Amino acid sequence: MTTMQYAPLGHSNIQVSKLCLGGMSFGKPSADFHQWTIGPDETRAVIKRALDLGVNFIDTANTYAHGTSEEYIGAALRALGVQRDKVVLASKVFFNEGHLSRKAINREIDGTLRRLGTDYLDLYIIHRFDYTTPMEETMEALDALVRAGKVRALGASAMYAYQFHNLQLVAEQHGWTTFTSMQNHYNLLYREDEREMIPVRRQYDVALTPYSPMASGHLCRPTWNSESKRSTTDATMRNKYDAAEAQDMPIVARVAEVAEKHGVPMARVALAWHWARGVTAPIVGCSKPERVDDAVAALDVALTPEEVAYLEEPYTAHELVGPVARPGERPLAGTTNPHAK
Repeated sequence: MTTMQYAPLGHSNIQVSKLCLGGMSFGKPSADFHQWTIGPDETRAVIKRALDLGVNFIDTANTYAHGTSEEYIGAALRALGVQRDKVVLASKVFFNEGHLSRKAINREIDGTLRRLGTDYLDLYIIHRFDYTTPMEETMEALDALVRAGKVRALGASAMYAYQFHNLQLVAEQHGWTTFTSMQNHYNLLYREDEREMIPVRRQYDVALTPYSPMASGHLCRPTWNSESKRSTTDATMRNKYDAAEAQDMPIVARVAEVAEKHGVPMARVALAWHWARGVTAPIVGCSKPERVDDAVAALDVALTPEEVAYLEEPYTAHELVGPVARPGERPLAGTTNPHAK
């Protein structure tokens, strides 16, 4: 049985499992968000399996399944009798009225805590960069949450590296809490953040906790498409990846080849690549308990430097997918849907 591994979350004193359980799979299905999410009983079963296997890190957001992801996670933890200090809970703020204004942050954190059924978050993440609110207002409001004990640490998600850098500078200049994690779009099919974002996160001793580590399933099978409900209904996934299918399929083929050599499913190779690249905890969405088993088993796959280089060699530059364009500017590929992740 695989032994779970743990690591510090950046420069914080929070210890997290090397896998993070993603909350986007949990919640009430809806036509305007996701049709493939799972219900409260299934959510509880997935979370129980994750906890049993040593996963202590769960990520969600205020907008996932219109808030029901947070509700289902909170209900599951209560039903399972989990001690609060045994789990690291992360949620996000941005895709809401007021984005990252002080008023919005104070309102949204209270809603998140209420839905999760807890009086504090371990990690509060800004979901995107807010062009409409001064950085000072955002960082001061976030720091106030830390000082008030509502939040232990702060994180950021997909944005331009210069924006992340500037937010860190603002916090440093005022003596406010800096970010300790970056939840970015990063996998074998999308490595654009290696150019600027990842060097910035090294500068600030920030943990990498990438979303979409298996490229929405494209790194889990030798064919591009599947017949799963998500593959056939998730327009966001298609917007993120389909335009690059031709340039990405050679990478998919190499993942399949390396997986066959190791005698493991492709998904394990896709995850093992993250740890070989210095990622703290890739975020994995699981709709069934056995998916948790598969993800945890990836910790046993050790890729050689030669295998890492072989997997990476076919990569070519991609359109940026994740950061939000400044209002009035041409939208970037894959960023038209506000709930892209």
